[in-house]
Amino acid sequence: MRRLALLLLGPLVLAACSNTGLRDIRSTGTGPDEFMISPVKPLQVPDSFTALPVPTPGQANLTDRSALQEGIVAFGGTPEAAGGPVPAADGALVRYAGRMGVAPAIRQTLAAADADFRRRKARFTQFRIVPVDRYNQAYSAQALDADRALARWRRAGARTPSAPPAAQ
Repeated sequence: MRRLALLLLGPLVLAACSNTGLRDIRSTGTGPDEFMISPVKPLQVPDSFTALPVPTPGQANLTDRSALQEGIVAFGGTPEAAGGPVPAADGALVRYAGRMGVAPAIRQTLAAADADFRRRKARFTQFRIVPVDRYNQAYSAQALDADRALARWRRAGARTPSAPPAAQ
C-alpha cells in the first residue's frame, strides 16, 4: 500500500515543481495586468509653486516617459525626430529598408495570422490532466535549434565571431 501511495504521489509532487512563468498564453487570473503598469520619471519639486503649468486632462504629464523618444535617444537620434519627417541623413537607410515594399497594416496582419495559428493549434489541446506549456506546444515546429544553425553556417564557410569556438 505504501508503494502504491509513493507511485501516485511521486509524479504529483514533481509536477508541482514546474514553473511555466509567462509561457502560458492564456490568462490565468482576474487580477491586474502587470504589463499595464508603466514606470514614470521621479517627481521633482518645482522652483516656484505659483508658476506651475496648466493641467492638461487626458494629455501627457511631466513624469510620463515616452518609449519612442527614449528609443530614439538610445540609438543616437534626437527626441525631436519622433513624429516628424525622416531626417535627410537617414533617407538612404529608410529607402533601403523599404526597397521591397512596405505593408502599412503589417502589425494587424501578423496579429490576426498569429491569433488564427494559435486557435488552430489549440483545437485538440484543451483537455489535459496536468498543465502544459502552451507556448512550446504551439510554436515547437517554429523553434530554431541554435547548434544546428551554427553548424550549418560554419559548414557553408560563414564567419561566426560571436559564437563559441568550434569543438575540436
